[in-house]
Amino acid sequence: MVAPNVTSADERGLRGVSLDSRLRQIFFAMPPEKLAALAQRVRDEATRRELVYFRDGAQETINVMLRPAGIFAEQLNYFHYVALTLVGALKRMPELYLKDFNIREVVPLEEDEAKWLWDTWGASHNQFHTVFGRLDAIVNLTASIWKRTLKFIEPNLVGVGGIHLIPTAEGIIRDIIVPALHESAPELDLELSQDLRDLFILELVDHAEAIGRKRGDKNPTICLIDPKYSGDGPNELETLTHYYRAHGYDIYHADPVELVLRNNEIYYEGHLIDVAYRDYEVRDLAEMETAGENMRPIKHLFRQNQMVSSLAGDFDHKSCFEVFTDPRFDQYFSMDERAIFRQHVLWTRNLTARRTTDPHNQIIDLLEYARKNREALVIKPNRSYGGENVLIGPSATDGEWEDAIERAVKEPGAWVTQEVADITVYEFPVLGENGSVQAAPFYVVVGFAPTKYGVAVLGRASQKQVVNVAQRGGMLAILVGRHTPRVLPPMYATKASGDK
Repeated sequence: MVAPNVTSADERGLRGVSLDSRLRQIFFAMPPEKLAALAQRVRDEATRRELVYFRDGAQETINVMLRPAGIFAEQLNYFHYVALTLVGALKRMPELYLKDFNIREVVPLEEDEAKWLWDTWGASHNQFHTVFGRLDAIVNLTASIWKRTLKFIEPNLVGVGGIHLIPTAEGIIRDIIVPALHESAPELDLELSQDLRDLFILELVDHAEAIGRKRGDKNPTICLIDPKYSGDGPNELETLTHYYRAHGYDIYHADPVELVLRNNEIYYEGHLIDVAYRDYEVRDLAEMETAGENMRPIKHLFRQNQMVSSLAGDFDHKSCFEVFTDPRFDQYFSMDERAIFRQHVLWTRNLTARRTTDPHNQIIDLLEYARKNREALVIKPNRSYGGENVLIGPSATDGEWEDAIERAVKEPGAWVTQEVADITVYEFPVLGENGSVQAAPFYVVVGFAPTKYGVAVLGRASQKQVVNVAQRGGMLAILVGRHTPRVLPPMYATKASGDK
């Protein structure tokens, strides 16, 4: 029997289906009492390893899905390439903003933010600066055409979250779930992807060296900056500070008001700081400055290019994807970048009363187009995060949709409309109230955190279409599998070695 023309991409997809099916099969064959015991162990370990979220000062343990997702190394490599390309394009947004008024209309900054940009951005930043970000996307990891299903939803370039969460969730699954899988399938070969904590610290050390703040073999002194005393959100930076100190790094965790500017240098509790990482948007820092807080040390870090992410991080508007998908801005990007945009960036427009182009590059009246194409669009805040106030067209009523459009018109620059993407649905085992194991569907969204050294993947699962840990979704560990022997569709597989 002659096999059909199966492309290498198709074959990889079939292997992905095989891996995912095997994982699903093993879990649904587990006795309920074993699954319940594993679930309790995972939750206990998540609490012990500080996989937690603070809400109004109260600690909540983040849910970790028991069944991991499996991908292959070539998929991870492709995700790395695409995500790094997008981050490279986003890093050029401050330069484009400063020289092109059309960019300012599409990606508007608040007045105080713009002033910080003009005050602190210099020619040296155009030559070199660092952004550490996460790009949220939808992808069907097990489809034979998985590359075509990869669609980016939004960028997050400041305080991305996951530096501690991702490797911790993966480590819990490796230590508790993978051994249980091996009891039924000893041939199963799953391993962790690169540890995001390693990628992150290398990025900070490299940045310090590039700006001349690394002295010989000694590591730079690093400061992690966030609202240290807020009591809300994941407490990642404090946890990371302890982790890196245990690995020999000179690192501190500070609130912005605790920094001191002295003799043209920044200090925290007497320690000279070489490079800083921020979990703070500039608009919040500007608001603190207006309220009378001393922001001169933070401004100095930006001006001296000692801050990661640079001010390019504040261009994580969803409307940046309009810059990538509108032909009038093609001049700013290479052919390779534009090819990536066409394949993987969802058509997005700042939702205002104007004429623009649709996904097929036809001239349209944007508001009229939005009204007529509710089933194919979503409306979401341009800059907020946490999955709040996202209106999915197919799930909205005509009245809700019209109200959202009218609100966007009254708040220019605050809302975008975007192509609706098919969110991948996976089945996960859950324990029913009667103790039985049931298959439950979950929507899955992934986030890619790329650096030049590699990429980490944050999986999130929810039974709501808006998937976010802040919305009480669960984390999904994505492990890297090794290939099994060549896979072909069953009808084309040879029946025996002697078949011709």
